[in-house]
Amino acid sequence: MNPATHSSHRHLRRLRLSSSPAGRLILGISFAMRRLSWWSLRHGGLVVKRLFDLVAASAVLVLNAPLFLIVALLIKRDGGPVFFRQRRIGLHGREFMMWKFRSMCIDAEAKLAELIAKNEKAGGITFKMADDPRITRIGRFIRRTSIDELPQLINVLRGEMSIVGPRPPVPREVALYKAEDRRRFLAKPGLTCLWQIGERQGGLFEVSDRNAIDFEEQVELDVNYIERQNLWHDLRIVIKTPPAMLLGK
Repeated sequence: MNPATHSSHRHLRRLRLSSSPAGRLILGISFAMRRLSWWSLRHGGLVVKRLFDLVAASAVLVLNAPLFLIVALLIKRDGGPVFFRQRRIGLHGREFMMWKFRSMCIDAEAKLAELIAKNEKAGGITFKMADDPRITRIGRFIRRTSIDELPQLINVLRGEMSIVGPRPPVPREVALYKAEDRRRFLAKPGLTCLWQIGERQGGLFEVSDRNAIDFEEQVELDVNYIERQNLWHDLRIVIKTPPAMLLGK
């Protein structure tokens, strides 16, 4: 049977079914099943990723509750609030407030303008400075071990972030983006990513110094992740994150 004949027979069958209530019900169910199948193929991976985010974030928050309490008390001893919230840019360019343990002095944002000239990152889009005078004593430790990032699990539970995804930039950085840099907004931002663990060549056990990765390569690695993201890849990045943190990468 040629395709045209097959299509004609299928059309006639639909007409016969649509002539009775039972037939219309069958057609409705068939259409709904096809829509469900299409939706599963298109969004199934996102559903699995979201479930993974919820389970992982909840587990880490519960298991690390004592650590959170100790860090909060140490930060409070330095004076000022325990948490720091900062405006970041996420999925599709939407703004949200990202949570962190406060690792800098209270007026750190106001002092940034004075320090921009000392930026160590080529191109001046992202800011990094060795011996940043704004960092507190406890702040140096929690930044070196990435403990300051753990409150972002709250953002994960709220659906603003994922466990794995491109790191969310601040508006000041986004204002300097070229059009191709905005490709990293095609995925929900994450706590960890390829360049955070220093995986540049796709090696299974590769963990290198993220500070050696410039902004252009960060974007390239983020886009690489977005184009081939899956649960196995996310798990691999999550497993490699603690070693990268412990090694001070």
